[in-house]
Amino acid sequence: MENKREINQQYLTGERALFQARNMKITASTFADGESPLKESSDIDLYQSMFKWKYPLWYSRNITLRDCTLFNMARAGIWYTDDLSMENCAVEAPKTFRRCHRLSLRNVTMPDAAETLWNCDGVKMSSAMAKGDYFGMNSRNLEIEGFQLYGNYPFDGGENIVIRNSRLISKDAFWNCRNVEVYDSFISGEYLGWNSEKLTFVNCTIESLQGLCYAKEVTLKNCTLLNTTLAFEYSTVEADINGSVDSVKNPISGRITADSIGELIMEPDKIDPSRTVIECRSDRHCACL
Repeated sequence: MENKREINQQYLTGERALFQARNMKITASTFADGESPLKESSDIDLYQSMFKWKYPLWYSRNITLRDCTLFNMARAGIWYTDDLSMENCAVEAPKTFRRCHRLSLRNVTMPDAAETLWNCDGVKMSSAMAKGDYFGMNSRNLEIEGFQLYGNYPFDGGENIVIRNSRLISKDAFWNCRNVEVYDSFISGEYLGWNSEKLTFVNCTIESLQGLCYAKEVTLKNCTLLNTTLAFEYSTVEADINGSVDSVKNPISGRITADSIGELIMEPDKIDPSRTVIECRSDRHCACL
């Protein structure tokens, strides 16, 4: 490949400032007022550069960003773009990443991540932080490590998601999902995992009101449930729980093992209690004994 054309310390304005740019290295430059500065671009490397207006990277291919910043008005910034790598970047703008394929995000902060990472496929994300509602909606094939999320309704409709060593402060996480695995993580929020299928949590700490209800094939391995009430309603579940559970209500089938269960609600007119095995390791203060 020919050497990349270089731009250094440029201040670029106007709509489509570098429309359809090809094979470029852009360093310490500012994309100021003007929409779609790099629309339909390809093979672009960006270093220490800033985007200050809307739609910077749409319909682009093979993009690298290092130590870059997307400011608040660079909203809806990266849509319909494939094979993008972003490292050590700050994304202040909401609605970033829509219908993208093969994204790599490392050490990326997203303090206004409302409606971000929607309908994307093939995302690897590590050491990232996001704050905003509806993160990751309808996205699939996600590999996430060391993620901190502050916002409600994340990953709604997602599929094939693996999360490790993360912290999710989030109401209504993992609704309408399929094939989700979460390892060594902390989750706090109401109504976890409703209407989903094949949810697995391993070595996790979970706090949830009415968590893991209306779900199929819920699996918990070596998990702790803090302040968790009315769990597993109308779900099929295999749960190995450390410590106590405040209350369990009307699981459809499976096995639940815990040290103790504060309140066990099994209503024969709504479910068949014989289809779920309840085991308590301790005979003290256990509602199931």
